Amino acid sequence: MPFSTLTPDILEGFARATRDAAVAALDLVGSGDKTGVDRLAVVAMRDALARIAVDGLVLVGEGEKDEAPMLHVGERFGSGAGTAVDIAVDPVDGTRLAAENLPGSMAVLAVAERGTLFDIGPAHYMEKLVTDASGASLDLAAPLAANLVRLADARGSVVSDLVVAVQDRPRNAGFAAAATAAGARVELFADGDVERCLRAAQRRTDIDLLVGIGGAPEGILTAAAVRALGGQMQARLVPQRRREAERVRQAGLDTSQVLVLSDLCAGDAWLFLTAITECRLEAGRVVPGVRVDGTTVVTSSWSAGPGITVRGTSARSAR
Repeated sequence: MPFSTLTPDILEGFARATRDAAVAALDLVGSGDKTGVDRLAVVAMRDALARIAVDGLVLVGEGEKDEAPMLHVGERFGSGAGTAVDIAVDPVDGTRLAAENLPGSMAVLAVAERGTLFDIGPAHYMEKLVTDASGASLDLAAPLAANLVRLADARGSVVSDLVVAVQDRPRNAGFAAAATAAGARVELFADGDVERCLRAAQRRTDIDLLVGIGGAPEGILTAAAVRALGGQMQARLVPQRRREAERVRQAGLDTSQVLVLSDLCAGDAWLFLTAITECRLEAGRVVPGVRVDGTTVVTSSWSAGPGITVRGTSARSAR
């Protein structure tokens, strides 16, 4: 079966995997137990993925620092027959947010044709630049101030109108300072990288550009999502420790290369997510977190990809 014609049942299977992960995590939302939240979501998502009629491979998943029981990089899932797909997956993006019952945590995965997602190997960190379709002229190798001028010009606005999201980490202090010096407004955030990237990749949201150094696995998940949303993204690997740098070099990865979206995700991709705690993914619209209503659990999901207009859906299931 051609990848571009994945059946509705298969696509629904991936959507269900994020719903199951969110529902499983609910019992420990607000508990303060980050590891427990992640473990419950991982097991539920893996069980759901096992039932999908595909030849599946986890290209980006739970890494060595996650101490998760499954969904490791290189793990196979599905029936083993049918379309060959790769997934980038995070059963809980924002584990601290879920554990503390704060907004912005989600169960999320992206599906792409086998071999079309960039293999980050042992890389842990990646510099990212994410915006919407108007940012086609931006260049990660250029100064941030120049990119802000290009983005403002493409939109017929001025730099002072732009909002730049930067994850609040010491390694990103220079990005925040450069954006402020150029006259843009800066939104610092502690966690929830994927949520901000999704907003940056769409027009008419509250974030115009995301820049900074964050997780490389989240970067590939983001690239598939940006492809599904029609946005723009560039990235490069930026090891933060000597051991990571050595492993990246041994893997033959080029840390000087600016990776454009076609490098990061070379073909069609679908994005599926379910909010664990409430998420803001579009201007003026909040996706509610998973909740209990009597004897049922109510979930709110969001998807994008070929043949799918960006949409939110709600589902109810027995508790």
